[in-house]
Amino acid sequence: MDNEVSAGSGSTTVVGRLALGITLLAFGLGTTGVIDGVAASDAVSVAHYVGGVALFLVGLLAFRGGDSASGTGFVALGALWFTWAVAGHSSANAAGVFLLLFALVALTLTLAGGDSLGQVMHGLLFLAMLVLAVAAFADSSFLTKVGGWVAAVSGAVAWYAATAALAHWPTALPGRAAGRGVTAAG
Repeated sequence: MDNEVSAGSGSTTVVGRLALGITLLAFGLGTTGVIDGVAASDAVSVAHYVGGVALFLVGLLAFRGGDSASGTGFVALGALWFTWAVAGHSSANAAGVFLLLFALVALTLTLAGGDSLGQVMHGLLFLAMLVLAVAAFADSSFLTKVGGWVAAVSGAVAWYAATAALAHWPTALPGRAAGRGVTAAG
């Protein structure tokens, strides 16, 4: 593993990933129902202020600092979390459509590239929102729990990516050690 920090363009990326991580952990764990008496609806305040307002503002700061990739991602995700928090109760199909749109934004962020932890984080967010959209359309409590777990894992990856940048922990995922056409001896 590589110890070099490649988590974006500095402090806005770290703060954005912390905000996203906290929001996804609260939302994901609430959605799983693993903690007695805690539901996804209990994450509304976190999603509103941390995932919505704070993430949106961090995105604007990233734009101001010249980081259009992080700016775009954080502004879009902040707007989506804010909308989820203030939308209230809607039909299952309306919730499914919203989660599907959320998944498409996460897919765009995954395919946009960036560092490997960021791609894993956005890829898991895409998968979580896709599973949750299908769960909403199918009225499946099992798929809802699965989507919640994937969201929580995405939050853990986001938290690790931010913490790793601050603590100088490894941020590169293991890959091929040798170049093309090189084989290991042994």
